[in-house]
Amino acid sequence: MRIDQAAHRHGPAAGITAVASCLPDTAVSSGQLQDRISGASGLRLPPRMLERATGIASRRVAAEDEYASTLALRAARTALGRAGLDARDVDLLVFASATRDVAEPATAHIVQDGLGSRAHALDVTNACNSFVNGIDTARAMILAGRSRRALVVTGETPSRAVRHAPAGPEQLRDGFAGYTFGDAGAAVVLEAVERGGITDVDGETRSEHWPAGGIAGGGSRHPRGDEHTYFTGDGSRLREAFEKVGTAVLDRMRRRTGLEWGDFRHILVHQVTLPYLERFVELTGVPEDRLVVTVPELGNMASATLGVQLDLVHGRLEPGDRVLMVGLGGGVSIMTMVWEKS
Repeated sequence: MRIDQAAHRHGPAAGITAVASCLPDTAVSSGQLQDRISGASGLRLPPRMLERATGIASRRVAAEDEYASTLALRAARTALGRAGLDARDVDLLVFASATRDVAEPATAHIVQDGLGSRAHALDVTNACNSFVNGIDTARAMILAGRSRRALVVTGETPSRAVRHAPAGPEQLRDGFAGYTFGDAGAAVVLEAVERGGITDVDGETRSEHWPAGGIAGGGSRHPRGDEHTYFTGDGSRLREAFEKVGTAVLDRMRRRTGLEWGDFRHILVHQVTLPYLERFVELTGVPEDRLVVTVPELGNMASATLGVQLDLVHGRLEPGDRVLMVGLGGGVSIMTMVWEKS
């Protein structure tokens, strides 16, 4: 468990000063995806099974020549443009994603090569909490005086970890969570601000649940073999773990900050399926009108989810508006981040 009471820090804070996201052009409906699975596997699936089970009608899918770095780079250029900055104005570049282009080197270098910047570049990865962790890492480096201005990006292409030709019902069940995935990129610029900024960060990790889901390939345990490149997991176990831990993190944040749900203009929550989001609302009491619901049309965008949601609302925020980000990541980890627009 880690608690970071950023609200009690004196002096300048680190704040988000620009936001952008990137969605691939191609949309794939759940009906199209189900037809592909049925055609490739020969399995007879109930009509509209994927959409009825997940609440996801469609998702975006990257083209063959689009990679995690491609989506991150597009979002990065837009964020820098909105901030009125050149790539060389950034001295820290963090690529924070569950997806990467290659095992080595860090994908941050591929993004940086495309941008033409000379920032200190590194990757941060923690499943679907990667982007929030990346923002927190950049915030810490700014507050420590090691960075003046940071660019945090994510590019997610989890659709490439989907098994389209399961060998049978058991393999279909093992990989079912992958059918929620959609691709996206996002970026934020962080720098010191005199008012507002990121005022509170909290998180909790329960690593005994790490085997509950993930992609096994690419590491030292399974360096080769296509069978290890597909997402597999126990969705029920992951859901139970998040339900047990998640409300405690939110309760701590509210006690520490003194903030109630109505004090937030928006509450951004990582979204896996629509039923899962509805269960989150039921357990936490978060008002539905504070949510930014993206999962029905965009699916589970892994760590890009919160970045896409923030981009959707950022242009309408006024100085002093607060946003709560709630991250849920396999492993498992849960994070909260309170940000106030400067």
